[in-house]
Amino acid sequence: MCSTPFLELSQLAGYELYGEESVPAGGIITGIGRVNGTECMLVVNDPTVKGGTYYPITVKKHLRAQQIARENHLVCIYLVDSGGANLPRQDEVFPDREHFGRIFYNQATLSSSGIPQIAVVLGSCTAGGAYVPAMADESIIVAKQGTVFLGGPPLVRAATGETVTAEELGGADLHCRISGVTDHYALDEEHALHIARRVVASLNVTKEYKVQLSDPVEPLYAADDLYGIVGGNLRRAFDVREVIARLVDGSRFTEFKALFGETLVCGFAHILGYPVGILANNGVLFADSSIKGAHFIELCCQRRIPLLFLQNITGFMVGREAEAGGIAKHGAKLVMAVACASVPKFTVVIGGSYGAGNYAMAGRAYSPRLLFMWPNARISVMGGEQAASVLIQVQSEQRARRGDKELSAEEIQEIRRVVIGKYEREGHPYYSSARLWDDGVIDPADTRTIIGLGLSASYNTPQPFPQTNFGIFRM
Repeated sequence: MCSTPFLELSQLAGYELYGEESVPAGGIITGIGRVNGTECMLVVNDPTVKGGTYYPITVKKHLRAQQIARENHLVCIYLVDSGGANLPRQDEVFPDREHFGRIFYNQATLSSSGIPQIAVVLGSCTAGGAYVPAMADESIIVAKQGTVFLGGPPLVRAATGETVTAEELGGADLHCRISGVTDHYALDEEHALHIARRVVASLNVTKEYKVQLSDPVEPLYAADDLYGIVGGNLRRAFDVREVIARLVDGSRFTEFKALFGETLVCGFAHILGYPVGILANNGVLFADSSIKGAHFIELCCQRRIPLLFLQNITGFMVGREAEAGGIAKHGAKLVMAVACASVPKFTVVIGGSYGAGNYAMAGRAYSPRLLFMWPNARISVMGGEQAASVLIQVQSEQRARRGDKELSAEEIQEIRRVVIGKYEREGHPYYSSARLWDDGVIDPADTRTIIGLGLSASYNTPQPFPQTNFGIFRM
């Protein structure tokens, strides 16, 4: 990839997920990079982690990479060195719809959709792992190093009594000269990667822009300022326009309905030359800010402009006045618009991501092309203190109905300690990223570059972006 940037995804996958078993990065490296000028999705087995075998999180991360490739029409390059499924956890990786077999289903359907699949065999491809090169459009294998077989020498000997070496059973000479499983014979790893670059160069892949791009212009303000603007204290308010000014080209932001629904900032800008519509939280969502957000999303869909959501949201306004004002139906308009929008969506959690606010601002369930978290971010159904207060009230009411004595001050304090600790631990971005609730925890100063790369990747899909058909808005 020379000196072009590589956007690694989900570096914290598997973090503290399997107790004392360490599975760094989920045992697989995935990311977006440019190869010979073509944006590609790279999926790289790490043989130093349990022989490159697939844990449940490895499968999930591999499938997520293929999903991103499908949505953005990214060429897939697999650098393969895997022992297949992790046998002690076979019941968690083998039979279900989103388990190991889905990898090969995706390879087949990606290829049928015209998204090239390229495999480079750098080591062992055993059992299920053998299907990655076998199902690729083109496969490269390294001599005296790469092997491909459904059953390794021990299994062959047990099943047939035949004694055979790995090289004899599935080496480069066998598969390039006799079986035809692989297409290109590489003398070493460097040669294999050189061949892979040549294969990408021959794909005849081009981007078609049916949108007005502009020349990228650096923001007027330094990205490092973001550390001080946002900080680690989620209780401290800040004007999200200060964040936007450090992300967009020339710090130019054309705000939409600036004086209406002020707790949701909406407007048009460019990031690295690509047009984008931005929705950013500046407080709790009210009915007017929800209506404004839905209106703005309609505009972006009509104009085929991608959306960027900057999440820092505690949720929708609650209370008698809010309910009488129709917060449920107006909030539903925003959720409907986000769900139905067919333009590419990108989400960055820059602060809190709580409750239904997560949904309204394109959380994971609303299929953003990419979703990242800043290190200060927190994500939960509600804040820990609020959850503790709710549980204390519920327990108090249950005791009152039973005629039991009231909760003591010590019991209340203990409930608060346990619940707040649990929510703080489970709402941490490391906890989220370990489970692939996001695509990675990123340095705030890198946000502009990362979103720019995501926007660029989204234009590999047929242009213009498809027309959006919205559901019924409750008026």
